[in-house]
Amino acid sequence: MKNIKSVLGLAAFAAIAGTTLIAPSVFAWGDSAGGRSTYTIDQINGGAIDNKIVLNSISDNPNIGNELYFVQAREDGTNNLWNPNEMTVEDGKTYVIRMYVHNNNPYGEEKVAKDVKANFVIPQESASALKISGTVTSSNATPNKVWDEVTLKGSSNFHLNYIPGSARIESNGKVNGTTLSDDLVYTGVTLGYDSLNGEIPGCFGYTAIVSFKVKAVYDYDFSVEKKVRVIGGEKGWFDQVYAKVGDTVEYKITYKNTSNTTEKDVQILELLGTDLEYIAGSTMLYNGGNKNGVKIESDNLTVKGKGINIGDYAAGATGTVTFRAKVVESKKLGCGADNVLRSWAQGYIGANDTMKQDYADVLVHPSCPETPDTPSTPVTPSTPVTPSNPTVLPETGAGSIAATIVGAGSLATSAGAYLASRKKRF
Repeated sequence: MKNIKSVLGLAAFAAIAGTTLIAPSVFAWGDSAGGRSTYTIDQINGGAIDNKIVLNSISDNPNIGNELYFVQAREDGTNNLWNPNEMTVEDGKTYVIRMYVHNNNPYGEEKVAKDVKANFVIPQESASALKISGTVTSSNATPNKVWDEVTLKGSSNFHLNYIPGSARIESNGKVNGTTLSDDLVYTGVTLGYDSLNGEIPGCFGYTAIVSFKVKAVYDYDFSVEKKVRVIGGEKGWFDQVYAKVGDTVEYKITYKNTSNTTEKDVQILELLGTDLEYIAGSTMLYNGGNKNGVKIESDNLTVKGKGINIGDYAAGATGTVTFRAKVVESKKLGCGADNVLRSWAQGYIGANDTMKQDYADVLVHPSCPETPDTPSTPVTPSTPVTPSNPTVLPETGAGSIAATIVGAGSLATSAGAYLASRKKRF
């Protein structure tokens, strides 16, 4: 019989000796047998498990301590000790969750665990404490399913965002460093040693470590309200106001902490609307420490991707930012109708950028200029037709004169012209 030895050197924990049977309801771990036995290295070397395939049941593993607690966590990018039970997480930070997978049989490739799969469950809800559970299964192991969990705690409610593409496996075999499918945190993935074929031989040298990353995102509770007024106009603050091109308007953005905990690094960003021009140096901050207001030297309030940091706020506290803008000329403003110049204020909390927003409107109603009447085009008279000399002279007798009396002046004038022409011809 081969003596099993530690091959994968990781963070060591205190060894726990003795064979025990612990009810899973007391601790985070469990299995399909309702509570499996644990063994010391000496007991396994002495034949305690015979030819059985047993997963994660050594109580004095020099690499991780008790293998019952095989799901562990620590902050990403650190060399901190792995936490097998619980740890406190900070807003916006990333954490590595790992699973230690060990076929405890000492006979190496003579006793291979078959169809080995790993699966994690990340809670989808928000809470001040969240448990991530991990399960390992093998078709020929006794028991064939084992699980464990680690608890992440926050100072207020938070949720966890899985980092896509972060799943990987570490091993002394050819699979070392392989990126695993994101199915690790859904339906599960198949593990292995020389390949991801589901086969893991017994003993320390064939151990696999499966890990992935999550980001802790605190669920901040706060409100953001925005109002506007015209300088020199009606007193008070409004959701919308009427203004003219050239007017100066002032905005008020109010943040309120509606949670029961302190919210740190509150950021305010203004998305100023079209046809509104920020007035440099006009930003003021009012809060419990600055009741009369303090001028913000930076003009980053309206700079996309920046904004301003207005500090930390205890439960129920508020902070108010005011600034001014000018309504400017624009060819985009239509006349004879309300032009809505809408601006958004956004509040961000913490490293994870939890955001809420509100808007206020400036309405501009330019008058349309009067359009002068277009003069009508004069009609060009046609070339007059020169009358030809009549071939038959009109009758000038009494009957003819009587018949033309109804025509009055015009006919009389014609008659006079005719008589004059006769005088010239004869």
